[in-house]
Amino acid sequence: MNTAHTSLVSVQGLTLTVGTGGREIVSDVSFDIAPGEFVGIVGESGSGKTQAARAIMGLTPAPLERAAGRILFDGQDIAQASPARLRNLRGARIGMVFQEPMTSLNPSMSIGRQLLEGLTLHRRDLNQQARRQLVLEMLARVGIHDPEAAMQAWPHEFSGGMRQRMMLASVMLLKPALLIADEPTTALDAVVQRDVLELMVSLTREYHTAVLMISHDLPMVARYTNRIVVMQHGHVVESGATADLLSRPAHPYTRKLLAAMPFRPPARTRPPAEPLVRIRDLVVEYPGRPRLFSRTEPKRVLKGIDLNIHPGEVVAVVGGSGSGKTTLGRTIAGLLEPTSGTLLFNGQTIARNTPHWRQYRLDCQMVFQDPYSSLNPRMTIGQLVGEGLRHQTDMTPASRLRRIHEVLEEVGLESRYASHYPHELSGGQRQRVAIARAVVRRPAFVIADEPVSALDVTVRAQVLALFADLQQKHGFSCLFISHDLGVVEQVADQVIVMQQGEIVEAGSRDEVFDTPRHAYTRTLLSAIPALEQTPEGGVRLKWRTGQPVET
Repeated sequence: MNTAHTSLVSVQGLTLTVGTGGREIVSDVSFDIAPGEFVGIVGESGSGKTQAARAIMGLTPAPLERAAGRILFDGQDIAQASPARLRNLRGARIGMVFQEPMTSLNPSMSIGRQLLEGLTLHRRDLNQQARRQLVLEMLARVGIHDPEAAMQAWPHEFSGGMRQRMMLASVMLLKPALLIADEPTTALDAVVQRDVLELMVSLTREYHTAVLMISHDLPMVARYTNRIVVMQHGHVVESGATADLLSRPAHPYTRKLLAAMPFRPPARTRPPAEPLVRIRDLVVEYPGRPRLFSRTEPKRVLKGIDLNIHPGEVVAVVGGSGSGKTTLGRTIAGLLEPTSGTLLFNGQTIARNTPHWRQYRLDCQMVFQDPYSSLNPRMTIGQLVGEGLRHQTDMTPASRLRRIHEVLEEVGLESRYASHYPHELSGGQRQRVAIARAVVRRPAFVIADEPVSALDVTVRAQVLALFADLQQKHGFSCLFISHDLGVVEQVADQVIVMQQGEIVEAGSRDEVFDTPRHAYTRTLLSAIPALEQTPEGGVRLKWRTGQPVET
């Protein structure tokens, strides 16, 4: 990667405040980006990294004002640029890939129309046919197999990885000098992450585009960037060459971030016991969609799953998007009706309209991926947590309230939060509430579906530590669904690997991670590197499959 000394972008003493003279969101931030260079900005949620990057494009939200500082792009101070000048720069010279492609792609416009939009605005030297040809070539370049069909399709018809490729295509069509990538791989599985990032690297190298990458994924930043800028509470606390900064961090906050990375603890030993949950030949089919005189073929999502989960055991499910892992969790929880197969809990067959169904639903609880959408915004935290106790007929109102306060304390929230509403809490606090709801009944079995995927490094470490403490204290079994291999390595006793609705490999955590047998497992483990501790208190890249790190 090019690390020329001449700066393409120079942010000098940038300060952003809420209104004139209000609270500082970004304080005296300075960094440079050379042509063709990859620079990463890391930090916890609320550190100001996204707002500092958006200021380069003049896209800070209305309440924020630039109180001080300059932003030089190609030697010109664009912080003083007119709205017309900024419109000419956006897209043509500075592009941005936003965090969530589904919300940044217009759902009411076809893919082709959205990709043509930038060319129509900035490439008036081309006719409509030439612009369309450029779009088709770029769609093929980013791995879309049928570009013609994709241009006529709508955003909801594609997976998250495909939508992210299309966002990248729309930005790179104009060959910008700077690409700002804001959490470009959040919620994508390991293989799709790698594919999207390698595509971004390939395109930006081809066009000599500099990249400013905003992320809380430290292994990804370590793998792809030349330099790192570390932000905390709106300040730059440390910056430097990626390898040097990670291996020898100077600032306590940087060391805190690195210490929060997932680690592999020693394998746990458990006394022999009969499985708490037995799944035998589980099949789930989605019915075909109706046509005028027929239906499309049904889609088989789970293809004969066999699974045992023992008392006190954490079984992690990993696999790519569309592998069926969330469908498996929801089916076991009773939220989806299986097409066929058997579920046994404590040796008893569980199915709808059986005597044991109601008790099983009480003994099996679920932690959902997005706590904000799974928590009723009209209910207080106390009401949300206490909802799980409404079938506890042996509890008085006073004992129910004591249990609510007790479980809030257990998950690290003071009892005063019982009167708060979900919107008043941070993402990490809402996830703690979701866990409190799941454990308030003291269930025997918990299903956790991507419970930390949207959390930053330090909050994720706190939630994982909390989950481990609760699991050890109450002894519940857990089905832990995740695409984050580092998290799985930390929490799992057993690991199952799913691909296209089937279990392709299963075994203990150490067996699956150290001696993977199936080719797909090896592909997953080789997609994204891990970080391992160094004697100097820092970290360095480590490939789980022993692959060399490219320089």
